[in-house]
Amino acid sequence: MVIGMAWLAITERVPTPRSLSRSSGDVQCVYVVPEERSNGHGGLLINAVLDLARELGVERVTVHSSSRAVPAYARHGFSNSRQLLQADLRA
Repeated sequence: MVIGMAWLAITERVPTPRSLSRSSGDVQCVYVVPEERSNGHGGLLINAVLDLARELGVERVTVHSSSRAVPAYARHGFSNSRQLLQADLRA
């Protein structure tokens, strides 16, 4: 029985003089079925995604979270960034 899933997208970054091979990760989805959310499975999935990113040598990992999930990500080291800007192209 599947009770959850996580998806990490890896994106190549522009090389720098110090590092020719760079990448970033973005958590695209962490989902746990509602009846299992209080059992810590979401945290285990977040940790697994971060462990994979470390294994792959990813420089940083971002996530665009729902307001309800922000505390879960914060418990695992995510924080707000004043430098992250975005343009909504649907407008």
